Amino acid sequence: MTSVFLRFPQGRAKALTLSYDDGVEQDMRLVEILNRYGLKCTFNLNSGLYAPEGTVYPKGRIHRRMTEKQVTETFLNSGHEIACHTLNHSFLDSLPPALAAMEILKDRENLERQFGTIVRGMAYPYGTYNDSVVETAKSCGIVYARTVESTNSFSLPADWLRLKPTCHHDSKELMPLARKFAEDKVTRDPYLFYLWGHSYEFEANSNWSVIEEFARYMGNRDDVWYATNIEIYDYIDDFNRLQFSVDGTRVKNPSARALWFEADGRIYEIAPGSTMEIG
Repeated sequence: MTSVFLRFPQGRAKALTLSYDDGVEQDMRLVEILNRYGLKCTFNLNSGLYAPEGTVYPKGRIHRRMTEKQVTETFLNSGHEIACHTLNHSFLDSLPPALAAMEILKDRENLERQFGTIVRGMAYPYGTYNDSVVETAKSCGIVYARTVESTNSFSLPADWLRLKPTCHHDSKELMPLARKFAEDKVTRDPYLFYLWGHSYEFEANSNWSVIEEFARYMGNRDDVWYATNIEIYDYIDDFNRLQFSVDGTRVKNPSARALWFEADGRIYEIAPGSTMEIG
């Protein structure tokens, strides 16, 4: 065996995920668009900044946070992921570690109670972080944290706690990157397209057409795995625990999910908890 490459469910070589912040009213429209085209997103929420129930915003206000009830109605059982964005959208790199930990843990606790789930992901507010913040997030049970540093590439994350997206939706490279992602034939490492932003920006810039075009072009493709951030993290984490024999003729899957890989040009599926011969 001369090569082994990760493949996503059903042997796909491409995955697409999105990440949107703040829990604003425009997320409702974004969810409708994503659902129409089969895309999956992670929504990063500040549970300490929900609008009071009954809030009526003044005309022209763009950044309109949802109430807790609206957030629940929008995201519960939606198929999209809920992740931390800190309790109060804080500059984590300016806080002592104990206060940074409180911002993360309290947000995580609130969201877990609200949605009856386990929250393990995060996006750094304002995109600000340092080594201390990264270690604090890790100690709070966070397994991935998104930055705002675009790569304009489809590489898998090298550091999940310094997770760099492909691009922001306002990037001039958005559709050129989308076309490359769709048209390229992947022969080695798999592709991950990671898009991020804030849905209120579509209203502020009068450009909902940007995400409509992107979703229409990228959605409902048989060769793309549409997944949330945590689904991709968990799948890759399990793949990295595959155990291969020294001579490369046998592989064991200790995880509880089916995994796919390509070895010497052939696609394999290995069932959870099983050992199989390859080659």
